[in-house]
Amino acid sequence: MKKKKSVRGFTLFELLVSISIIGILVALATVSYSGAQRKARDARRTQDMKAIQMAAEQYYSLSGGSYPTSYSTGDTWTMDELVILPSFPTDPKNDATYNYSDHCTGNLNAYCCCAEIENSSSGNSNDSCGFGTATTHFCVQNQQ
Repeated sequence: MKKKKSVRGFTLFELLVSISIIGILVALATVSYSGAQRKARDARRTQDMKAIQMAAEQYYSLSGGSYPTSYSTGDTWTMDELVILPSFPTDPKNDATYNYSDHCTGNLNAYCCCAEIENSSSGNSNDSCGFGTATTHFCVQNQQ
């Protein structure tokens, strides 16, 4: 008499279910990862804006009452051989220059520096900077 061979392995249905579950998990991980990247870029933008604000206020103090007017990528702010801002920062996503205006409030001794953010609930801009709604930009202005 012939013995029946036992076949071991997964059925086609079991394989399809397993692959589907793995695909769903990968999709969820990808969405979560891209959200974390957006938050990290926005945190860097906020940090860059605050660094620009601190450097501009230090420049104001050392210059006797005027803010810097150079704002191109890579510009260095110096005063009497003291480096205040080694290099004007760029946007972390595409290395574009941040929006900057040394006269946006209408006062010759004023500045406004804004970064467009990806998380639309983190903005703080107002109309005095001229960059639109508060939800799309994080801005810093002169404190003097």
